[in-house]
Amino acid sequence: MAEAEQFNAGGLRVHWQPSDTFKTTTIVMHVKTPLEAKTAASRTLLAHVLQAGTEAYPSRRKVRYFLDGLYGATFYADVGKKGENHILTFVMEVASERYLKNEAPLLPQALSFLMSVIHKPNRSENGFSEAIIQEEKQALVQRIRNIADDKTRYANIRMLEEMCSDEPFGLHPFGSAEEVEAITNQGLQEAYERMLRNDQFDLFVTGPGTKEEITDAIHSMGQNVAEGKHVDSKPTIQDAPEQVNEVVEKQPIQQAKLHLGFRVPHTVGSGEYTAVLVTNGILGAYPHSKLFVNVREKESLAYYAASRYEPYKGILFAMAGIAPDQYEKAARIMKEQLEALKRGDITEEELTTTKYMLKNQILEQVDSARGAIEMNYQNVLSGAKRTVDDRLREIETVDMETVISVAKAIQLDTVYLLTGEEGTA
Repeated sequence: MAEAEQFNAGGLRVHWQPSDTFKTTTIVMHVKTPLEAKTAASRTLLAHVLQAGTEAYPSRRKVRYFLDGLYGATFYADVGKKGENHILTFVMEVASERYLKNEAPLLPQALSFLMSVIHKPNRSENGFSEAIIQEEKQALVQRIRNIADDKTRYANIRMLEEMCSDEPFGLHPFGSAEEVEAITNQGLQEAYERMLRNDQFDLFVTGPGTKEEITDAIHSMGQNVAEGKHVDSKPTIQDAPEQVNEVVEKQPIQQAKLHLGFRVPHTVGSGEYTAVLVTNGILGAYPHSKLFVNVREKESLAYYAASRYEPYKGILFAMAGIAPDQYEKAARIMKEQLEALKRGDITEEELTTTKYMLKNQILEQVDSARGAIEMNYQNVLSGAKRTVDDRLREIETVDMETVISVAKAIQLDTVYLLTGEEGTA
């Protein structure tokens, strides 16, 4: 696949990556702004209201008919956070006419529709449709409340709330159910106007098609295409506190969730990013990693044991599902695995297997259009401009000394335990 070409069209920043590998063209619009408590809920609801209809297709049913007419094209919106940025994502996938009997280009139609979702929404002088707002509110509130049913996810959210209580990263991108319920039509319109005025828009297109089809479709929107702004993505980096923050929460559950939050002084834009990936891989990202082998397999302490690196913020999580009465032993052994890395207690097999797994992950990621787009968006957010070859080469250069050096910089910040009400922890 060719590297992405960046150009401006109608004021919009476009990232075009032509590829004949895929039979469909994938279009992704990322809309970025700083993550803030006062705007997260309204922006999330806005994404779902915009998804529910446009000026030309003012209902989900009419949108569905339009997509069916494009040979079953798919379209959806999603909301998340990358570091301390709140990201609205609109995704469309459409078949290439090269593989259909119909020779009429489908990419311009799909692109025009996606642009209209943002620039020509279903709204009148009275605002957005009140019926759609209420319907989307109800669905979003239910989705937020359902988080509490997934205890592993809930524990990770709660640990972040405790660990980053004074930082934007501690916020959930959906906001709270109460905040969603309080949003008015006027508030939603203000969120929409703020988005057009202040947010950074990045349009990614990958698959068959031509650059001219993209520019023509965008220019056909005339003056309605917002130029957007450059929004600074630099995360706030904090040291761990002198005293580790320990939090225990009890609920009527059988299996406890133990989550450890570590501070890492390196983010996706730093030169040490790849070395942190390798360090995390040895610690807990794979079945051969220390957490899995020592906490789950040798000690039989956990139903699962793993770690994950959040590169947009500089945080590393280690997590395990344990029996409530194994809390202290499990926490001790989990901490010992990081200490082992700091001492250099790493085998050559652990290092080489981790590098092999990481390189395979990258190659698998670029094998899908969405994966390739997310890799390109990482370059946009970090400003690092890493190609696939760069990433593979950087992994190969990480040696034992570099892993030890990175591990020594990782500091424990918070220990969070979600356990049973009658547990012994």
